Order: sequence, then structure tokens, then C-alpha cells
Amino acid sequence: MEPIKIMPCLDMKNGRVVKGVHFVDIREAGDPVENAVFYQAEGADELAMLDIAATLENRKTRLEWVKKVADQISIPLTVGGGISSLEDIEMVLGAGASKVSMNSAAVKNPELVKLASAKFGPEKITVAIDAKRNPAMPSGFELVVSGGTLPIAKDAVAWAGQCQELGAGVILPTSMDGDGTKAGYDIPFTKAISSAVSLPVVASGGAGKLEDFYEAVVDGGASVLLAASVFHFRLLKIQDVKDYLKSKGLAVA
Repeated sequence: MEPIKIMPCLDMKNGRVVKGVHFVDIREAGDPVENAVFYQAEGADELAMLDIAATLENRKTRLEWVKKVADQISIPLTVGGGISSLEDIEMVLGAGASKVSMNSAAVKNPELVKLASAKFGPEKITVAIDAKRNPAMPSGFELVVSGGTLPIAKDAVAWAGQCQELGAGVILPTSMDGDGTKAGYDIPFTKAISSAVSLPVVASGGAGKLEDFYEAVVDGGASVLLAASVFHFRLLKIQDVKDYLKSKGLAVA
């Protein structure tokens, strides 16, 4: 098994890092560059930066935010939000991102995942999957797009399998039921996704305590652990998480 990686996430709005609960109730969490530098020094293996309002505001990712952060760190940076074409991907990678994350645009145009993977390499293409519980879906999880505002009656787990076939390199599932709650990752959702694909799966949405990170790996099948609230508000240190996982016999990066 590959060593487990820790990935703080910078949700961006109006040039600042923010954090919500269930994708709403947004609160301020500081400057993106300061946060990025802090997390790298703390031992983060990767960093995610998501322009959470880009799709809703019908605009592209703010490249200046990407440049400022990428210039100050050496760890891999995954950037998402408003990326809807090969040109967008090229510009975001050109601004210093190591990977891009697509969500709504991939659902709208699955061919984009295929073309992007062929042009830039699967390792640079992450597909983010937002979902919420819906017993009417075969897996029990419904795909939601447009920043968590629009359920589209499509099975989220089946979509993950389709993304792998299209050439995605990483799947980043976020449970809207768990997002920002600090009540723990949505393990059934994470496990459903990791069981459906052979790609690296990023656990996202709801980390609150050390045990949550362990459960995401052992019970959820995740190999990358994304968290925001616990790190932004200094409830946990990245090294604490790594030490805990090591104490439980897991290899960490």
C-alpha cells in the first residue's frame, strides 16, 4: 500500500480562505498564501485549492490566486473551481498547479475528462464528486453539481467508475452530509467510491478528530486524507495526524 498523504484544503472566496458547513454558513479562515506556507512547514504532503464560487458565478478560476500560492510552496497543488475546458486546464497548470480538479464541467461533458487525460496525463486530472444521500439511487448516493446546489438524479458511485474509464487519475468524493461538520468522514460513501475504482481516492468532508483519519483509510479505503476545518482553526496539527496514523501501524508519506 502507498503511504498515506495528508492534504489540507483551501476553499477560496473573494481572495480569502473560507470554510462552511454542508457547503453553506461560510466563515473566514485567513490568507491563502500564509495558510499554504504554514501547511507546507507543518508537513502537508499536498495542498488543494478550490475556488468554491467559480462555477456558481459562471467564471474561471482566479489564476492570480493560483500563482501566488504556487510561487511559495514546493508540494503538489491541486486546483479546482470553474475549470471547464482544455484551455482552462492549460492555464491553471501554467500558473503553477500540479493537478486540476474538475467537477460540474466533467459531469456536463464527460469527454473533457478523456481529452484532458490524453493531453496532460491522468496523474494531472482529478475528478471531484459531490454527493448526498438519496435512497432512490442504486448506491444510495446522488451526484450534486454547481457547488453543491443542484442534485441531478445520477448515481455518484456509478459516475466514479465512469470517470476511471474516461482516464481520471484521482477521485475526490465529498459527502455534503458530512462537509464541515467535524463529525467524521462519510465512511459508507468513501468506501462505496473506493470499492468502485482502483484509483487513489481522497477522503473529504467532515474530519474532526484523529480517529476519523484512521477510519477513512482502514474502513473507507482512502489513500489521501483531505481536511480543512480542523487545520484552519488549529484544532489538529498535521504532524499529530501523521503520528497517530503511524502509531496505528499505517505508513505515512
